[in-house]
Amino acid sequence: MSEKLPGRQVEISWPDLGITVAADLDDRNPALADALWESLPYQSLQGHALIAGEHLYHVAPIPSLLHTPHTTRIPDRRDAPDGTVFCSGLQHLGIKYGTLTEPMPATPVGRIREADMSALREAGAAVWDAVYSTKKQILVEVRRAGGPSGHRIPRLHASHADAGRLIADIVAETERIWLAPPAELDDLHRGVIPSGAGNFGTVLPTLLFVNGETRPLGYASYGGLVRAAVQGMPMDSLVHMTRLLVGVPAEFLGYCGLEKLWAFTQRFLDVLDVLDRDDFYAVTSQMALYINCLGGWNLQLYPWETGDHLRRQDVRVEA
Repeated sequence: MSEKLPGRQVEISWPDLGITVAADLDDRNPALADALWESLPYQSLQGHALIAGEHLYHVAPIPSLLHTPHTTRIPDRRDAPDGTVFCSGLQHLGIKYGTLTEPMPATPVGRIREADMSALREAGAAVWDAVYSTKKQILVEVRRAGGPSGHRIPRLHASHADAGRLIADIVAETERIWLAPPAELDDLHRGVIPSGAGNFGTVLPTLLFVNGETRPLGYASYGGLVRAAVQGMPMDSLVHMTRLLVGVPAEFLGYCGLEKLWAFTQRFLDVLDVLDRDDFYAVTSQMALYINCLGGWNLQLYPWETGDHLRRQDVRVEA
């Protein structure tokens, strides 16, 4: 039985929808709850699960979510009560508001108050419509209950001068695109592709490949490198794995239009061999947040309705 953390109530608001719900943080994952609480207030682009069911999630500007250990893990989030709030190692704050289909383990930090569940379901339906159909960009604000609104992108620090300048530039770009679509992704989704990527004038395959490369680069590659650094992987191994994991997908994404990402990656690789563990952690954490932000915008801008004619077929199992 989870216990509420005294005084730890948060408000999750979607101003464009006129909807606010309250959630009580609890003691199931106190380190994750602390990380969330200390980051407040913040704003983000609200997303919705596309294949997993009735689930809201957004990228949270909390670098430590990538590596903060959990105390309690629900083996299958499908079994969690509706209204459960999760913080994940993918740098997400998620809320289950109905039926889920994906049997994924998850780390809960709280629960939406019962009185607000109908409002939460209303928000879920509106966000789904926005992500899938209308492309309306709905922002979410997470704040301490009764506390002020606000927003900031955290900036980590590096002692190496070139790494410090790189971090400053990554943070500036992250701030620029956090609440407004990146110009290069906006162009790409309008069919403006300077490199000519896309055979015979097509655009949809390029959009698909960009989404398919961006998400694992942020979630798996950079998120994994951050966790490996925190968990003590030797620096020579970290350097080697970085060169194996990040260069090729970033160069491809640069060709597709994400030129800033490729430029940041080249600068990172240029200084990689001289970074100590703390500076390596700082740069990879900032890159992860930036790329996960790009990934969120990819999911918002992608024309999902293009495949509306293709619907899942129910498979009946005969006795």
